[in-house]
Amino acid sequence: MKDLVHAIRPLLSDFLATIVFALLIGLHLDVRTATGAALLVGVGQVIVQKANHRPVELLQWASLFLVIVFGTLGILTNDPRYLMIKPSIIYLAVGAVMLKRGWMIRYLPARAVELVSDLTVRWGYVWAGLMFVTAVANGLVAWFYPAGWPAFVAVFPAGSKIALFAVQFTSLKVIGHRRHDRLMAAKADCLITTLETAQAA
Repeated sequence: MKDLVHAIRPLLSDFLATIVFALLIGLHLDVRTATGAALLVGVGQVIVQKANHRPVELLQWASLFLVIVFGTLGILTNDPRYLMIKPSIIYLAVGAVMLKRGWMIRYLPARAVELVSDLTVRWGYVWAGLMFVTAVANGLVAWFYPAGWPAFVAVFPAGSKIALFAVQFTSLKVIGHRRHDRLMAAKADCLITTLETAQAA
């Protein structure tokens, strides 16, 4: 669990500028103010990391670039939808990375790898699918219903991921216990057979 939180933390950090933008838009601030604040947050994050001698990851540079490009377009056109589209691009990029077979196995405890690694491979594809669905949904809401976008961003991305994580965690735990019990029973049967054969000899 600690490894998963550690892996998600950069993604949450990357979305900080978008979260600030969504909050300000939700508070009915004008587009230029909200966009300017998002730009300041994005640039500020990089400056702070550089000042603390922490590396700036490629995804964060890409995110900053998107904030600058779409933020500038939003300010010039007075249209917030350009910056609202930004999370869709990030979700598409993350979803593409999640298509790598077995990417979730590294987050399993060592004792669970033997039991549920095959299921974890499938769950990795489910997570990629969720990222793609979120990207499309965000784009559609941002472009066609921008007034509802702050509420969408506040509820759907986090809510869908929490729900999927809960389903995945529960199913892996239940199936893992069943497989463990069957494995122990098979080993016990094998041991009994070996002892009986030795006694017969």
